[in-house]
Amino acid sequence: MASWNSFPLHVSYEVVGWLVFILWSISFYPQVILNYRRKSVVGLNLDFQALNLTNHTCYLIYNVSLYFSSTIQKQYREKYGQKEMIPVAANDVAFSSHAVLLTVFTLFQIVIYDRGNQKVSKVACGILFVAWSVAAVCFFIALSNHHWLWFLSIISVVQVCMSASKYLPQAVMNYKRKSTEGWSIGNILLDFSGSIGNYGQMLIQSIDQGSWANFSGDIGKLIISLVSIFYNIMFMIQHYVLYRPKKVSKLETSPEVEINKSSDKPVEKIVEDLV
Repeated sequence: MASWNSFPLHVSYEVVGWLVFILWSISFYPQVILNYRRKSVVGLNLDFQALNLTNHTCYLIYNVSLYFSSTIQKQYREKYGQKEMIPVAANDVAFSSHAVLLTVFTLFQIVIYDRGNQKVSKVACGILFVAWSVAAVCFFIALSNHHWLWFLSIISVVQVCMSASKYLPQAVMNYKRKSTEGWSIGNILLDFSGSIGNYGQMLIQSIDQGSWANFSGDIGKLIISLVSIFYNIMFMIQHYVLYRPKKVSKLETSPEVEINKSSDKPVEKIVEDLV
Protein backbone atom coordinates (compact mmCIF):
# COMPACT_ATOMS: atom_id res chain seq x y z
CA MET A 1 0.00 0.00 0.00
CA ALA A 2 1.41 3.37 -1.01
CA SER A 3 2.00 5.98 1.68
CA TRP A 4 3.44 9.45 1.99
CA ASN A 5 7.19 9.76 2.44
CA SER A 6 7.14 13.32 3.73
CA PHE A 7 4.70 14.62 6.35
CA PRO A 8 5.14 18.30 5.30
CA LEU A 9 4.42 17.38 1.68
CA HIS A 10 1.37 15.39 2.78
CA VAL A 11 0.05 18.38 4.70
CA SER A 12 0.80 20.69 1.76
CA TYR A 13 -1.04 18.30 -0.56
CA GLU A 14 -4.15 18.35 1.64
CA VAL A 15 -4.06 22.13 2.12
CA VAL A 16 -3.65 22.84 -1.60
CA GLY A 17 -6.30 20.25 -2.45
CA TRP A 18 -8.94 21.82 -0.22
CA LEU A 19 -7.94 25.29 -1.39
CA VAL A 20 -8.58 24.12 -4.96
CA PHE A 21 -11.92 22.70 -3.81
CA ILE A 22 -12.90 26.08 -2.32
CA LEU A 23 -11.82 28.05 -5.40
CA TRP A 24 -13.51 25.73 -7.88
CA SER A 25 -16.65 25.43 -5.77
CA ILE A 26 -17.03 29.17 -5.24
CA SER A 27 -16.50 29.70 -8.96
CA PHE A 28 -20.07 28.53 -9.61
CA TYR A 29 -21.69 31.16 -7.43
CA PRO A 30 -20.90 34.44 -9.26
CA GLN A 31 -22.88 33.19 -12.28
CA VAL A 32 -25.74 31.91 -10.10
CA ILE A 33 -25.91 35.24 -8.24
CA LEU A 34 -25.70 37.23 -11.49
CA ASN A 35 -28.59 35.23 -12.95
CA TYR A 36 -30.65 35.82 -9.81
CA ARG A 37 -30.03 39.57 -9.76
CA ARG A 38 -30.80 40.01 -13.45
CA LYS A 39 -33.65 37.46 -13.42
CA SER A 40 -32.22 36.59 -16.80
CA VAL A 41 -29.72 34.17 -18.34
CA VAL A 42 -29.33 36.12 -21.56
CA GLY A 43 -25.59 36.12 -22.26
CA LEU A 44 -25.05 32.71 -20.67
CA ASN A 45 -24.72 30.14 -23.42
CA LEU A 46 -27.10 27.19 -23.00
CA ASP A 47 -24.84 24.79 -24.91
CA PHE A 48 -22.11 25.51 -22.36
CA GLN A 49 -24.36 24.55 -19.46
CA ALA A 50 -25.72 21.41 -21.15
CA LEU A 51 -22.22 20.16 -22.00
CA ASN A 52 -20.96 21.22 -18.58
CA LEU A 53 -23.45 18.92 -16.82
CA THR A 54 -22.15 15.89 -18.71
CA ASN A 55 -18.59 17.05 -18.07
CA HIS A 56 -19.03 17.21 -14.29
CA THR A 57 -21.14 14.05 -14.18
CA CYS A 58 -18.32 12.10 -15.85
CA TYR A 59 -15.84 13.62 -13.39
CA LEU A 60 -18.06 12.58 -10.48
CA ILE A 61 -18.33 9.00 -11.78
CA TYR A 62 -14.56 8.81 -12.19
CA ASN A 63 -13.73 10.25 -8.77
CA VAL A 64 -16.31 8.32 -6.76
CA SER A 65 -15.44 5.02 -8.46
CA LEU A 66 -11.67 5.32 -8.05
CA TYR A 67 -11.87 6.73 -4.52
CA PHE A 68 -14.33 4.24 -3.01
CA SER A 69 -13.99 1.02 -5.03
CA SER A 70 -11.31 -1.36 -3.77
CA THR A 71 -11.69 -3.40 -6.97
CA ILE A 72 -10.87 -0.45 -9.19
CA GLN A 73 -8.05 0.63 -6.89
CA LYS A 74 -6.58 -2.87 -7.22
CA GLN A 75 -6.79 -2.68 -11.01
CA TYR A 76 -5.12 0.75 -10.90
CA ARG A 77 -2.16 -0.56 -8.88
CA GLU A 78 -1.83 -3.61 -11.13
CA LYS A 79 -1.48 -1.27 -14.08
CA TYR A 80 0.67 1.53 -12.58
CA GLY A 81 2.49 -0.23 -9.73
CA GLN A 82 1.62 -1.48 -6.25
CA LYS A 83 3.41 1.42 -4.58
CA GLU A 84 1.56 4.09 -6.53
CA MET A 85 -0.96 6.28 -4.71
CA ILE A 86 -4.49 6.64 -5.98
CA PRO A 87 -4.60 10.02 -7.81
CA VAL A 88 -8.05 10.93 -6.49
CA ALA A 89 -8.36 12.76 -3.16
CA ALA A 90 -11.37 13.48 -0.95
CA ASN A 91 -11.48 17.07 -2.21
CA ASP A 92 -11.90 15.75 -5.78
CA VAL A 93 -14.99 13.78 -4.73
CA ALA A 94 -16.36 16.75 -2.79
CA PHE A 95 -15.82 19.16 -5.67
CA SER A 96 -17.34 16.96 -8.38
CA SER A 97 -20.43 16.31 -6.22
CA HIS A 98 -20.86 20.02 -5.59
CA ALA A 99 -20.24 20.83 -9.26
CA VAL A 100 -23.05 18.54 -10.45
CA LEU A 101 -25.50 20.06 -7.95
CA LEU A 102 -24.64 23.67 -8.87
CA THR A 103 -24.78 22.95 -12.61
CA VAL A 104 -28.23 21.40 -12.19
CA PHE A 105 -29.30 24.48 -10.21
CA THR A 106 -28.01 26.77 -12.97
CA LEU A 107 -30.01 24.76 -15.51
CA PHE A 108 -33.05 25.27 -13.27
CA GLN A 109 -32.40 29.02 -13.43
CA ILE A 110 -32.30 28.76 -17.21
CA VAL A 111 -35.77 27.21 -17.12
CA ILE A 112 -37.37 29.83 -14.85
CA TYR A 113 -35.57 33.03 -15.95
CA ASP A 114 -35.70 35.01 -19.18
CA ARG A 115 -33.43 33.42 -21.75
CA GLY A 116 -34.46 35.43 -24.79
CA ASN A 117 -34.53 33.32 -27.94
CA GLN A 118 -31.71 31.04 -26.77
CA LYS A 119 -32.00 27.27 -26.92
CA VAL A 120 -29.68 24.28 -26.86
CA SER A 121 -28.32 23.79 -30.38
CA LYS A 122 -28.69 20.63 -32.43
CA VAL A 123 -24.89 20.31 -32.47
CA ALA A 124 -24.76 20.22 -28.67
CA CYS A 125 -27.61 17.70 -28.56
CA GLY A 126 -25.72 15.53 -31.04
CA ILE A 127 -22.52 15.70 -28.98
CA LEU A 128 -24.41 14.72 -25.84
CA PHE A 129 -26.14 11.82 -27.59
CA VAL A 130 -22.84 10.44 -28.90
CA ALA A 131 -21.11 10.89 -25.53
CA TRP A 132 -23.75 9.06 -23.50
CA SER A 133 -24.14 6.36 -26.16
CA VAL A 134 -20.39 5.62 -26.03
CA ALA A 135 -20.49 5.59 -22.22
CA ALA A 136 -23.45 3.19 -22.19
CA VAL A 137 -21.89 0.75 -24.67
CA CYS A 138 -18.57 0.76 -22.79
CA PHE A 139 -20.37 0.21 -19.49
CA PHE A 140 -21.96 -3.01 -20.72
CA ILE A 141 -18.65 -4.17 -22.17
CA ALA A 142 -16.96 -3.54 -18.82
CA LEU A 143 -19.82 -5.26 -17.02
CA SER A 144 -19.14 -8.49 -18.89
CA ASN A 145 -15.38 -8.65 -18.23
CA HIS A 146 -15.08 -6.44 -15.10
CA HIS A 147 -12.55 -4.11 -16.71
CA TRP A 148 -13.75 -1.15 -14.67
CA LEU A 149 -10.53 0.80 -14.86
CA TRP A 150 -10.79 0.64 -18.63
CA PHE A 151 -14.36 1.94 -18.39
CA LEU A 152 -13.19 4.84 -16.23
CA SER A 153 -10.55 5.66 -18.82
CA ILE A 154 -13.36 5.94 -21.40
CA ILE A 155 -15.35 8.14 -19.02
CA SER A 156 -12.24 10.27 -18.62
CA VAL A 157 -11.93 10.61 -22.41
CA VAL A 158 -15.60 11.65 -22.63
CA GLN A 159 -14.98 14.21 -19.92
CA VAL A 160 -11.98 15.62 -21.75
CA CYS A 161 -14.06 15.94 -24.94
CA MET A 162 -16.80 17.74 -22.99
CA SER A 163 -14.24 20.11 -21.44
CA ALA A 164 -12.68 20.85 -24.82
CA SER A 165 -16.04 21.61 -26.43
CA LYS A 166 -18.12 23.18 -23.63
CA TYR A 167 -16.28 26.54 -23.53
CA LEU A 168 -16.32 27.12 -27.28
CA PRO A 169 -20.03 28.07 -27.62
CA GLN A 170 -19.66 30.71 -24.90
CA ALA A 171 -16.50 32.12 -26.48
CA VAL A 172 -18.22 32.30 -29.89
CA MET A 173 -21.30 33.94 -28.36
CA ASN A 174 -19.12 36.60 -26.69
CA TYR A 175 -17.40 37.21 -30.04
CA LYS A 176 -20.67 37.57 -31.95
CA ARG A 177 -22.21 39.88 -29.32
CA LYS A 178 -18.92 41.77 -28.84
CA SER A 179 -19.82 41.65 -25.15
CA THR A 180 -19.42 39.49 -22.04
CA GLU A 181 -22.52 40.91 -20.36
CA GLY A 182 -24.43 38.14 -18.60
CA TRP A 183 -21.30 35.98 -18.37
CA SER A 184 -19.61 36.21 -14.96
CA ILE A 185 -15.89 36.99 -15.04
CA GLY A 186 -15.73 36.01 -11.36
CA ASN A 187 -16.43 32.45 -12.44
CA ILE A 188 -13.45 32.57 -14.79
CA LEU A 189 -10.97 34.08 -12.32
CA LEU A 190 -11.79 31.49 -9.64
CA ASP A 191 -11.73 28.62 -12.13
CA PHE A 192 -8.34 29.76 -13.41
CA SER A 193 -6.91 29.92 -9.88
CA GLY A 194 -8.31 26.49 -9.07
CA SER A 195 -6.77 24.96 -12.19
CA ILE A 196 -3.34 26.32 -11.30
CA GLY A 197 -3.73 24.96 -7.76
CA ASN A 198 -4.78 21.60 -9.16
CA TYR A 199 -1.45 21.27 -10.98
CA GLY A 200 0.31 22.28 -7.78
CA GLN A 201 -1.40 19.49 -5.87
CA MET A 202 -0.47 16.88 -8.48
CA LEU A 203 3.12 18.17 -8.51
CA ILE A 204 3.40 17.83 -4.73
CA GLN A 205 2.34 14.18 -4.90
CA SER A 206 4.82 13.48 -7.70
CA ILE A 207 7.69 15.03 -5.74
CA ASP A 208 6.86 12.98 -2.65
CA GLN A 209 6.52 9.72 -4.54
CA GLY A 210 9.39 10.33 -6.94
CA SER A 211 7.05 9.34 -9.78
CA TRP A 212 4.95 11.05 -12.44
CA ALA A 213 2.42 8.20 -12.56
CA ASN A 214 -0.31 10.30 -10.98
CA PHE A 215 -0.20 12.56 -14.06
CA SER A 216 -0.49 9.66 -16.51
CA GLY A 217 -2.86 7.77 -14.22
CA ASP A 218 -5.31 10.67 -14.13
CA ILE A 219 -4.73 12.08 -17.59
CA GLY A 220 -8.28 13.42 -17.68
CA LYS A 221 -7.67 15.71 -14.71
CA LEU A 222 -4.40 16.86 -16.29
CA ILE A 223 -5.88 17.73 -19.68
CA ILE A 224 -9.06 19.26 -18.26
CA SER A 225 -7.09 21.72 -16.15
CA LEU A 226 -4.96 22.61 -19.19
CA VAL A 227 -8.05 23.19 -21.35
CA SER A 228 -9.65 25.27 -18.58
CA ILE A 229 -6.56 27.47 -18.27
CA PHE A 230 -6.48 28.05 -22.04
CA TYR A 231 -10.13 29.10 -22.24
CA ASN A 232 -9.98 31.09 -19.01
CA ILE A 233 -7.18 33.19 -20.47
CA MET A 234 -9.26 33.66 -23.63
CA PHE A 235 -12.28 34.80 -21.60
CA MET A 236 -10.17 37.22 -19.58
CA ILE A 237 -8.85 38.73 -22.80
CA GLN A 238 -12.41 39.04 -24.12
CA HIS A 239 -13.67 40.68 -20.93
CA TYR A 240 -10.79 42.97 -20.03
CA VAL A 241 -9.32 43.77 -23.46
CA LEU A 242 -11.56 43.10 -26.44
CA TYR A 243 -15.05 43.75 -25.08
CA ARG A 244 -14.52 45.97 -22.07
CA PRO A 245 -17.82 47.21 -20.59
CA LYS A 246 -18.43 50.80 -21.63
CA LYS A 247 -18.49 53.30 -18.78
CA VAL A 248 -21.66 55.35 -18.84
CA SER A 249 -21.30 58.93 -17.68
CA LYS A 250 -23.62 60.45 -15.12
CA LEU A 251 -25.04 62.76 -17.76
CA GLU A 252 -26.04 59.71 -19.83
CA THR A 253 -27.69 58.01 -16.88
CA SER A 254 -29.47 61.09 -15.49
CA PRO A 255 -32.16 62.35 -17.87
CA GLU A 256 -33.30 64.92 -15.31
CA VAL A 257 -29.98 66.73 -15.76
CA GLU A 258 -30.71 67.18 -19.43
CA ILE A 259 -34.22 68.35 -18.59
CA ASN A 260 -32.90 71.01 -16.22
CA LYS A 261 -30.36 72.16 -18.81
CA SER A 262 -33.07 72.35 -21.44
CA SER A 263 -35.74 74.07 -19.38
CA ASP A 264 -36.18 76.62 -22.14
CA LYS A 265 -37.29 73.93 -24.58
CA PRO A 266 -40.94 73.00 -25.04
CA VAL A 267 -42.06 69.94 -23.08
CA GLU A 268 -42.78 68.04 -26.29
CA LYS A 269 -39.19 68.67 -27.51
CA ILE A 270 -37.69 67.51 -24.22
CA VAL A 271 -39.65 64.24 -24.32
CA GLU A 272 -38.66 63.80 -27.94
CA ASP A 273 -34.95 64.20 -27.06
CA LEU A 274 -35.19 61.65 -24.23
CA VAL A 275 -36.76 59.06 -26.50
